[in-house]
Amino acid sequence: MWVIKIGGSLLGSVELPHLLALIAMYGNGQVVIVPGGGVFAEAVRDAQRQTNISDAAAHQLAILAMDQFGHLLAAMSLNLVTASSELEISEYSSQHKGIIWLPSKMTLAEADIPQNWQLTSDSLSAWLANKLGAQQLVLVKSKSLSTYEKSTSVKTLIEDELVDSEFPAIAVGKSYSSWVLNKADYAVFDSGFHEEKLTKKAKLIKMLS
Repeated sequence: MWVIKIGGSLLGSVELPHLLALIAMYGNGQVVIVPGGGVFAEAVRDAQRQTNISDAAAHQLAILAMDQFGHLLAAMSLNLVTASSELEISEYSSQHKGIIWLPSKMTLAEADIPQNWQLTSDSLSAWLANKLGAQQLVLVKSKSLSTYEKSTSVKTLIEDELVDSEFPAIAVGKSYSSWVLNKADYAVFDSGFHEEKLTKKAKLIKMLS
């Protein structure tokens, strides 16, 4: 199983439809998309500034924002399906579908998930990868990765605001490999999902020991 986080910053990019098409074509029940929050999460930030609601309340709304972006991605590719539970993911996996995860049902009641803005869809991607026993976790980013080494420390990525500060606590010590991939390199999936091709473009996230 591969978990692929698609950041909200990809919305409106020329790369996004191509990436969705490749997941729909080659996902084969073994790829689950985690949607970012995008413009919907930004609306939550604006609302919090106007109302001074708590971070915990804003966290709940931001999770729902991810659901909204997930529905938007599904509307962009009719060959992808949405899933809200492990059971639905399992069922669609057996049907060889490309899957978009809607996180609210599984995460809002989880006491072990921090309820603040330090946690983003990056960490929730790692959380889902834990649940599913994934082999690969790929975070697709808009920012250029050309200056990073093939294996880059999570500390550096946090300092550069490429992953959130909660990510290492959730992803460290797990069986899957974590990667960051620039959106322009979506063609690594043009013949399916293979680690060998991924390593040619993606940067491995070196976790804290």
